[in-house]
Amino acid sequence: MIVFDLKCGQGHVFEAWFGSSAAFEDQKARGMLACPMCGDGDVGKALMAPNVGTKGNRKTDSSAPVPPPVSATPDAKPSPPVEAPSPELVKAALAALAQMQAKALENSQWVGKSFATRARAMHAGEEDRAPIHGQATAEEAREMIEDGLPIAPLPFPVVPPEARN
Repeated sequence: MIVFDLKCGQGHVFEAWFGSSAAFEDQKARGMLACPMCGDGDVGKALMAPNVGTKGNRKTDSSAPVPPPVSATPDAKPSPPVEAPSPELVKAALAALAQMQAKALENSQWVGKSFATRARAMHAGEEDRAPIHGQATAEEAREMIEDGLPIAPLPFPVVPPEARN
């Protein structure tokens, strides 16, 4: 398996796993790739940092404390070092967050790219209020927030129902 950072025509960057580099090229040629955030099919490889392993005989200290943040005020006392959470704790927290998002979306309707239109109609009283989720451009989201609509981004991308296997 190989992981690539991919980028859509809208500028969203995301990871995807493939059996090989040829499998990526095959799926791209057949139009099987789409951005999980906006559905754009114009997807290509993005620049990515190589994953270079450390030397095998080096001792690593994964419990080393994270350095404290630099204070903006010169006379402030430094805060004590904070230990980085273990990978297991991070994984558990992300799993719990994903589970909470799934629970919140259970009774929510997917409205796709009509999210901004539907949210505005509900906010204006033109449509009955109901829990919805979908896609909005950055500009649409900014305008809805400026106009006082109660919206929030989801922590994890949602695969549209029509794109599920």
